[in-house]
Amino acid sequence: MDIVSVEFNHTIVLTRDREKSARFLADVLGLEVGEPAGMFLPVTTANGVTLDFATVDIDIPAQHYAFLVSEDEFDAILTRLVDARIAIQADPHGRHPRRINRNDGGRGVYFRDPAGHGLEAITRPYGTDPASPLNGVTEEVPGAV
Repeated sequence: MDIVSVEFNHTIVLTRDREKSARFLADVLGLEVGEPAGMFLPVTTANGVTLDFATVDIDIPAQHYAFLVSEDEFDAILTRLVDARIAIQADPHGRHPRRINRNDGGRGVYFRDPAGHGLEAITRPYGTDPASPLNGVTEEVPGAV
């Protein structure tokens, strides 16, 4: 029997406009939109996980998608969000608008895509530094909406 490690490969992201949502994600994260594959429009991350955007005409429950990025990538993402006047917050509940979080000694930001899905960019995986004095700390982002 072959031993295969389990890897997350792809997920389907439901939206009212696959082009708009895929382009939004790709632009914010600095990724490329792939070629359509049937009803799907893919955006692939650096570790090979594909988000397959599909246009549907149904009520779409909001989902959450988190992306682990480097410090440099985070700077670029935050700049693109601020420049595009996309609302940001330090937490998923909107208690800290126009701010980022410093959890686990890294940085994190939440924002919404055109379909209403919650997106998150973080520089450290959750729980990597539970004793960090920065846990729970937020920072204001100049120019953020």
